[in-house]
Amino acid sequence: MSTPTSSATETSPVIPPPKDEAAGGVLHFLAGRLRQIGIFIALIAIVILFQVLTGGTLLTPRNVTSIINQNAYVLILAIGMVMIIIAGHIDLSVGSVVAFVGAMSGIFIVNWGWPWWLGVLAAIIVGGMVGCWQGFWVAYVGIPAFIVTLAGMLTFRGLTQMILHNVPITPFPPEYVAIGSGFLPDLTGGNSTFEPLTLILGIAATVGLVAQEFRERAKRVKMGLEDEPRAWFYVKAVFTAVFILAITFTLASYRGTPIILVILAALVLLYSTVMNRFVFGRHVYARGGNLHAAQLSGVNTKRVDFWLFVNMGVLAAIAGIAFTARSNSALPSAGTGFELDAIAAVFIGGAAVTGGIGTITGAMIGGLIMGVLNNGMSLLGLGSEVQSFIKGFVLLLAVAFDIFNKRRAANASK
Repeated sequence: MSTPTSSATETSPVIPPPKDEAAGGVLHFLAGRLRQIGIFIALIAIVILFQVLTGGTLLTPRNVTSIINQNAYVLILAIGMVMIIIAGHIDLSVGSVVAFVGAMSGIFIVNWGWPWWLGVLAAIIVGGMVGCWQGFWVAYVGIPAFIVTLAGMLTFRGLTQMILHNVPITPFPPEYVAIGSGFLPDLTGGNSTFEPLTLILGIAATVGLVAQEFRERAKRVKMGLEDEPRAWFYVKAVFTAVFILAITFTLASYRGTPIILVILAALVLLYSTVMNRFVFGRHVYARGGNLHAAQLSGVNTKRVDFWLFVNMGVLAAIAGIAFTARSNSALPSAGTGFELDAIAAVFIGGAAVTGGIGTITGAMIGGLIMGVLNNGMSLLGLGSEVQSFIKGFVLLLAVAFDIFNKRRAANASK
């Protein structure tokens, strides 16, 4: 007696085409990452807009260098701030710490006559001690970071004014000033159209970064974890290479590579590696994503919180040194509003208000958006009140866009 066979077993299973070949695969991928891709599109659109409105002044070599020098210290703060926000905290004190560390470096170097490098090292240690102080109250006493850093904002601003007696300290040695406004040496003595050291560094960075992206993709494909369409990967790689090379040739045609850009690039590389490859980075994401689950998984969340604020203090110290060096003066009012710019850069760059989501790269893109907005509006002669209004509106749109994406994803999963 024959056994009836269902049509399901008689028909060969249909194997769906790979994502790279499936119709609409790229669009589906982009739709799922609309938040991350949107900030790149926003940056390009803002650059094009102000390039047109300023009659081409925005992207002149001199102005591009100015944008980098003017915003480097905010970008340095954004590196630490994005880690704090990923963990579910906030730091309102970084602007005051910038001023305090700048004042201490002035006392060490100018008033006490220390060598500039020793004064820089001591100032960074001071920033780390500030981070230890605030991290202790947050991690081990349990006071919310908002309250601790609000108190820190007032405390360190007051200390700055006290130690400076509301009088700036100036001038600093040329080696110190070069940190914030100097350039790498020109190998040709200024006799070439393009500064060669900048070209070498830029091309090497482009090749290294793109090669690393290809290696990472190959590993993910080998492990069966790759979900990024091949076409989009190539578009992203080409865009990255073109962007870096464009910046490279622009800088090389002026005075070369600013020293502060080298410092910023090193910090971005270091902290991107920490957040993507090190256990500490995974613990930061776990702590911000679900505190209770992280604790049950064995993550020492108190230690993570403590070191996050120590790290923020060190980065605020580096930003304070960069700002003081660029202005060649330790000012009682230095760093005013820096915490707001850093926080705005992080949220515009895709970090979630609730924690657990964010990247170093996204914070850098958000900081560049803020920097281009500031520079472009200044070139157009807009008043500070108009600039504040526009930056606030952009921040509101960025957070609203994040909430919209979360709701869309939640509805799609139902």
